[in-house]
Amino acid sequence: MAQNIYDDATFFAGYSQFPRSREGLAAAGEWPALRAMLPPIAGLRVLDLGCGFGAFCRWAAEGGAAKVVGIDLSERMLETARQRSPGLPIRYQPADLDDFELPGENFDLVFSSLAVHYVADFDALCARVRNLLVDGGKFVFSMEHPIYAARANPEWTLDSAGNRAFSVSNYLSEGERLTDWIASGVVKHHRLISTCINNLHGNGFRLDWIDEWGPSDAQLAAHPLWIDDRLRPLFLLIAAGADSPGSARA
Repeated sequence: MAQNIYDDATFFAGYSQFPRSREGLAAAGEWPALRAMLPPIAGLRVLDLGCGFGAFCRWAAEGGAAKVVGIDLSERMLETARQRSPGLPIRYQPADLDDFELPGENFDLVFSSLAVHYVADFDALCARVRNLLVDGGKFVFSMEHPIYAARANPEWTLDSAGNRAFSVSNYLSEGERLTDWIASGVVKHHRLISTCINNLHGNGFRLDWIDEWGPSDAQLAAHPLWIDDRLRPLFLLIAAGADSPGSARA
């Protein structure tokens, strides 16, 4: 079972203060790029993995999705999601992304925002997602960029010219990383971009788009503190299409 840090009262209180936690998708700098990867949402059956406060679920339901299911390990997150979704046809349910099952259900789109880096076995996750997707369906997700996930301590140093430089540690060594983010000892999993692509391909997906996101000039003008995201990538965005059965690597 994954670490359920979001149900820790202190961690939850800290996380709830972030702009994206309060304001939803409008405060997520990467959302315009991620939204561009999505198919037209009207009429789709949608699953959100690690739905958190339900911002994407609400967007999908308000956009005319035929079915919206959001799963998350945190009961605190799900309770807030339900409070923020009055009257919307969204089903929220608790589930661990490491081993969730939704027997008898199929989806046209599986979405996940900044959750898959908490999953220990990405290959197994890809297999579960593919089993839930209809042929031609889409898996669109974001995660911590591997460069950011492999950050050293301290993260920032100065180069010989006095410029800030971002430091990484053991980049090629995949696996569990403990980070101090809101609280100490938060468990995340570092994996390479190549591993993500190969796992997707091996489970019957084709790579449709990949974006090592950084803020646009307009975003940077509005949010000067986002300059760090120009100096090192923070998020990796991937869109993959579900190929027909039997197309996975043998």
